[in-house]
Amino acid sequence: MLFYLFRFLHDTFDIPGAGMWSYISFRAIAALILALVISAVFGEYFIKFMKRRNISEAQRDPSIDPYGVQKKGVPTMGGIIIIVATIVPCLLLGRLRNIYMILLLATTVWLGFLGFMDDYIKMNKTKDGMKPIYKLVGQAALGLVVGLTLYLSPDAVMRENVTIKKVVTEQVVTSPDDHYADIYCIDEAEPQSRVIETVTLKSEPEKSTKTTMPFCKNHNLDYASWFGWMGDYAQFAGWVLFVFLTTFIIMAVSNGANLNDGMDGMCAGNSAIMCIALGLLAYFSSHIEYASYFNIMYIPGTQELVVFVAAFVGALIGFLWYNAFPAQIFMGDTGSLAIGGIIGVLAVTIHKELLIPVICFIFLAESVSVILQTSYAKHGNKKGLKLRVFKRAPIHDTFRVLPGQIPADFKIIFANWPKGSWHESKIVVRFWITTIILAAFAIMTLKIR
Repeated sequence: MLFYLFRFLHDTFDIPGAGMWSYISFRAIAALILALVISAVFGEYFIKFMKRRNISEAQRDPSIDPYGVQKKGVPTMGGIIIIVATIVPCLLLGRLRNIYMILLLATTVWLGFLGFMDDYIKMNKTKDGMKPIYKLVGQAALGLVVGLTLYLSPDAVMRENVTIKKVVTEQVVTSPDDHYADIYCIDEAEPQSRVIETVTLKSEPEKSTKTTMPFCKNHNLDYASWFGWMGDYAQFAGWVLFVFLTTFIIMAVSNGANLNDGMDGMCAGNSAIMCIALGLLAYFSSHIEYASYFNIMYIPGTQELVVFVAAFVGALIGFLWYNAFPAQIFMGDTGSLAIGGIIGVLAVTIHKELLIPVICFIFLAESVSVILQTSYAKHGNKKGLKLRVFKRAPIHDTFRVLPGQIPADFKIIFANWPKGSWHESKIVVRFWITTIILAAFAIMTLKIR
């Protein structure tokens, strides 16, 4: 809203300083700071509110969580802090008519509501919470909406293999929106300059089922190319596959984040790092010169994702003020489901979904460890054996198993890994470091091609 207000003040009254609200960098940093302040201030009142009403997490099983006794009575549903601290800066500082901003705000609200209902049922009806099928249906519905929106919206377009030719011309820029119309990222453009650089593009905007291929130069993967045998229907089939993959990615990353939320500060810290990497990729994709330099597809309009990511990262870091060990509040499914969905949608909208296994490796490892553990255990149950792959699952739990906690009759493949147990804080920090390394490597893939 403030973007439109200051644009009006700039265009109508030429108020000094009003033009800076057209800068992506200014609005992103402002969103980051505002989200930090909101999460820190609102978080304190929210924790007191939850404690007064005795809305807290049930005491955890000490055989799984050695520090569970310390966490008795800690409030849950802290994801509300993250959601509020993300949405408010975006509403104030974002361009609310931008299709990508709309999709991310809808994702935040919908998955936050889905997680809230799960937490509410856990505390008031059954400790198992919402039936898994209901959560999966809610996540799948969001995936379909996101995929179909990217398919149908005329604003969701891209340009492939952009080359630019700069021509210095005299032009009066009457509105910050002129920079968007001139398909030039307005981050460092001067709104009142009479001499600017116009850009000539080699490629035309198009609706495309293409995505960036890591490690491959001058090549994007086109999902429609897999259906060449369908003739005129190949492009439509490619979009069907794209919508299906979008749905799968959102479900997978959302549930991966949910599984990763098992230690103080774990999910919030990992997610902040992942989003910083995706925010950089979104900025490169939205800036025509960077897109040309890195030889990636140019996606006009995705610069607003930078504002959203800045607000989201600020909210996550502010939440860590209370969620770091020992936690004063847990995010619950209200936060973890929304966090994972946001990361999935971010990757899909900038056509970098093939980098998810790298950027979100921790979430992937958590999900795979649970799948392996449950599948192997079922196999053992059929034979009357107690078979396990890891000491515990999700994978982060296997690092904190104390000596003597595993029954002697269990047959575990990785029974001697790791040796001993780590303190929760050490596990969290080492998972953060792993995510930092992988996020940096994902950015490096822009040049390793």
